[in-house]
Amino acid sequence: MSTTSEYTPPKVWTWDKPSGGRFENINRPISGSTHEKELPVGRHPLQLYSLGTPNGVKVTVMLEELLALGHRGAEYDAWLIKIGEGDQFGSGFVAINPNSKIPALLDRSGPKPIRVFETGAMLVYLAEKFGAFLPTEASARAETLSWLFWQMGSTPYVGGGFGHFYAYAPVKIEYAIDRFAMETKRLLDVLDKRLAESEYVAGDAYTIADMAAWPWYGGLVKFGQYGAAEFLSVHEYKNVVRWADAIGARPAVRRGRMVNRLSGEPSSQLHERHDASDFETKTQDKMAAAG
Repeated sequence: MSTTSEYTPPKVWTWDKPSGGRFENINRPISGSTHEKELPVGRHPLQLYSLGTPNGVKVTVMLEELLALGHRGAEYDAWLIKIGEGDQFGSGFVAINPNSKIPALLDRSGPKPIRVFETGAMLVYLAEKFGAFLPTEASARAETLSWLFWQMGSTPYVGGGFGHFYAYAPVKIEYAIDRFAMETKRLLDVLDKRLAESEYVAGDAYTIADMAAWPWYGGLVKFGQYGAAEFLSVHEYKNVVRWADAIGARPAVRRGRMVNRLSGEPSSQLHERHDASDFETKTQDKMAAAG
């Protein structure tokens, strides 16, 4: 292992210099809003404030799947939150999600708006609200929730760990990359072994466990997330690849992945979604052609 200059932590850590890296302008050791900014509100029952990251995609996929089943109450407005510009620290966003992380959801369908933050909570909330994608039988429900929370608890090692040190950190640290590459590959192996024995993550049925895991692990094996496909030898996880292909072929998943997306082909980017017709008329290629 290559050596690096040794760092001796001080007795008490203080925030006295920029952290460096891609996100140094938004990283800080305190919470709360930095500025006053009310959030826009559209005409639909559900208001989603998000960005097309893996976490954002979880919820837009769920909403599009619910709409595909005919649940009209799942109609939603998806407003773009530009985290690189600090939108998540506006007062209106913080009022919904005090943790200042996308996405944030506001359900205005009842007499009093209900806020929901954390994607696992959103998936469970929506599944229970509409009675879909979360089994009611005790054993199947427990299996689904176990895999959902496996994703919630483990994937920070993939994004905040491996993704950060491999793709975003200002310096390449061999120990950190090795540590989190090892854990990312272990998690891929956990998922691969599970999918060798079942069609979907929680069993024979497509559930919120798949919706939670697919944007992250599907992103690694199919979409070149972090530019690390070769480095992680993702082709070796054949069951994950099979599952990722099957989930990615679902029309609702394809739509959900487009919402609030700011990268990729212009035809795959729908910066905001306020109507089902927006997928046909307001993708970035259509907007550019319209001038």
